[in-house]
Amino acid sequence: MRHEIIYSLYPNVTNINDATGAFDAQGNPVTIDEQAVEAEVARLTALEPARIATENRRAAYISEADPLFFKWQAGEATQEKWAAKRQEIKERFPKE
Repeated sequence: MRHEIIYSLYPNVTNINDATGAFDAQGNPVTIDEQAVEAEVARLTALEPARIATENRRAAYISEADPLFFKWQAGEATQEKWAAKRQEIKERFPKE
């Protein structure tokens, strides 16, 4: 994650060597603000549970709720059953 953050914060960086530092396309060293990198690591780490919940919800909607939606549309299930499944998925994978 750290390398991706450095590339994001410093678009001129094209190479990172953990032992020697970050470099631009010409091989010149690029000074990295470690506090900025650590702050971004902390920010992204805090967002990780919500990202995982979103991915889990997406997969569950596709495999569990979407089939009920199509059954509802075909008159084979109720809107309430579909809505209840969506709510159950939200509760199973909370974002908070």
